[in-house]
Amino acid sequence: MMTRRPPPYEDVRMSDIPSSALPRQVADAYVDAFIELDPIAGTYLGVAESSRRLPDFSPAGQEALAELARTTLAKLDAAEQLPGADSDAERRCGRLLRERLTAELAVHEADEGLRTVSNLSSPAHSIREVFTVTPTETDEDWAAVVDRLRAVPAALEGYRESLALGLERKLLGGPRATATFIDQLDEWSGEDGTGFFQDFAAAGPASLRTDLDDGARRATESVAALRDWMRDVYAPAVEGAPDTVGRERYARWSRYFNGTDLDLDEAYAYGWSEYHRLLAEMRTEAEKVLPGAGPWEALAHLDVHGKHIEGVDEVQAWLQSLMDEAIEALDGTHFELAERVRKVESRIAPPGGAAAPYYTGPSEDFSRPGRTWLPTMGETRFPVYDLVSTWYHEGVPGHHLQIAQWTHVADSLSRYQASIGGVSANAEGWALYAERLMDELGFLPDAERRLGYLDAQMMRACRVIVDIGMHAEMEIPADSPFHPGERWTPELAQEFFGNHSGRPADFVES
Repeated sequence: MMTRRPPPYEDVRMSDIPSSALPRQVADAYVDAFIELDPIAGTYLGVAESSRRLPDFSPAGQEALAELARTTLAKLDAAEQLPGADSDAERRCGRLLRERLTAELAVHEADEGLRTVSNLSSPAHSIREVFTVTPTETDEDWAAVVDRLRAVPAALEGYRESLALGLERKLLGGPRATATFIDQLDEWSGEDGTGFFQDFAAAGPASLRTDLDDGARRATESVAALRDWMRDVYAPAVEGAPDTVGRERYARWSRYFNGTDLDLDEAYAYGWSEYHRLLAEMRTEAEKVLPGAGPWEALAHLDVHGKHIEGVDEVQAWLQSLMDEAIEALDGTHFELAERVRKVESRIAPPGGAAAPYYTGPSEDFSRPGRTWLPTMGETRFPVYDLVSTWYHEGVPGHHLQIAQWTHVADSLSRYQASIGGVSANAEGWALYAERLMDELGFLPDAERRLGYLDAQMMRACRVIVDIGMHAEMEIPADSPFHPGERWTPELAQEFFGNHSGRPADFVES
């Protein structure tokens, strides 16, 4: 089936930048041009015009973004030679813009976009998730939703084209990730008109019912078509391919996510040192919870006998109150929070995604507040120990405080710095610090909550160990209590993670 493609990217906005533009002006012009190509990013920023469209995920669409990055870097080269470009504000913005675009181009030029198969982040995930932040307050909003629903088939077809080209070039996604992704697509498709898009469209106005149902049907059919292609064509083609990426690819992605070139051996050793430190602390807290028990026996005890919340609506309300209480306690004592930063919403994530909670930031004008999202994975009973420090991580003083504050002070930065110019390690590093800060401030007053916090920290240490160890093909240290001297495999990684986490099996698997 032929699909309509947008015209090739024309460097209109960037070419209109005056020769006198300084780095922050170049960066902000880049944002404008970027959201023209990526309306999903525009929706997260609250740009109304973006709500009707979806990006072109085909190879041509990926190249358009890369060409924009190259053009912007050339503009930045010129801007950095101008009088005034050496001010602190201009230098900081220019340095961030150059580092981000350089890292993104390195990923693109290695054709990573031709094998983006994941259970957490892919074009298909982005398409689905943007609907959860698309405005739906008015009939006009819902009319834009109709257009966006009708854009889903072309967007998914572009993604399929990229994966197909990857197959031609022997650039293969991992078989495990492929299998999990197919299962997710199957759940998103639903049965008997109960897929994600039908559920979403059902809340729309009666005046647009026919159009919404038609758009949702088309979107769901395209998800099912992608699922079938992944199952019948892609999965057989990648069978036997490695699930690991190797040291070279890992280093490239590490640079992208961290904003710097990590010493992988040093980071791997750090993960093990954190593992040993946390294990000692967990043993101390476990003894308080259940005398004579080890950490994971104590956590299993808490799953049954610890404090818990019954009901999905109830846990959503409880998490909201937890964040509201944190804001009240921290504002004016440890932080000064603007009124619009004080608002953050607790939400339940739509089914069919990964098990990890997540956060979405506010729109630029705060008309849509920051939101935390809890995947319930079909559960209706929620142990408290597993939630408290995680919501300090996702909400306040974690992701919400940092990201909403950036948005609040955007006028003193640049639009780029306050929006799409983020570095994952910066945001996640702050959120991990936020958990530790709340422990230091006494917000985890009992052994139950503190053991849950340490379990969450241990999860991160284990992920550092197995992620670097597995993909960079490192040996397990000789002094490790787990398979010393062996090399990591996906099977060993899952066993290790499962043995050192109080998280349920579906979380470990995801």
